[in-house]
Amino acid sequence: MPLTQRQREVLHEMGIPLWVRRGSIRGDTMASVSHTRSEPEGAPQAGAPVPEGLSAVASPSVAELDWDALRTRVAGCVACTELASRRTQTVFGVGDRDADWLFIGEAPGAEEDRRGEPFVGRAGQLLDNMLAALDLARGENVYIANILKCRPPGNRDPRPDEMAACRPFLDRQIALIAPRVVVALGRVAAQALLASEAPLGRLRGGDHTYGGIPLVVTYHPAYLLRSPAEKAKAWNDLLRARKLMLRS
Repeated sequence: MPLTQRQREVLHEMGIPLWVRRGSIRGDTMASVSHTRSEPEGAPQAGAPVPEGLSAVASPSVAELDWDALRTRVAGCVACTELASRRTQTVFGVGDRDADWLFIGEAPGAEEDRRGEPFVGRAGQLLDNMLAALDLARGENVYIANILKCRPPGNRDPRPDEMAACRPFLDRQIALIAPRVVVALGRVAAQALLASEAPLGRLRGGDHTYGGIPLVVTYHPAYLLRSPAEKAKAWNDLLRARKLMLRS
């Protein structure tokens, strides 16, 4: 399917020349994807299985929750006393509950904590542009979540104990969504999901899975705002994610 005018405009806004795509896929086309969708807010049945290989710390009670019960459990979580005492609200995640694409970031920032939605502000706008370049949109065949559901003080990196406490919630979201590809946005998300201390540069481009689902590592949008020269690499990562998704 030829690039639409909107996709060309978005790529231009991101500072990505169109020639970048030719080395990633044949010609100047993007494979079209047809989906049989359910309603975005249609809650899957409780008890959907956790994919093999997901976090072993998920308690049976969390692993059996449906969407509404899971959201309620997250909203009332006080496992991390420091985070719970400082938050405005938890940031559960947003998007299509039957999405093929799952994007996972690090943790909410100040604006996300205030609004209760992940990836808002300038980084969120860039992520939306990246989605548009793939002919995707927030809430349409896309779900966006974070490793942590609460904002760390001063936007510091999440601590290992905090990530472990939050992992059952994320694993249950993954089980309910059953995405065809996971995109880890940034070093913290990639290292947490892959249980690795390797730098982002070594994790990018690797053949990874999470619970049997293809996982692609790329840069966090906030980093791309600081280092716009890396946007072309991020675009290639997204093209690779699309290829893996089509094969799954």
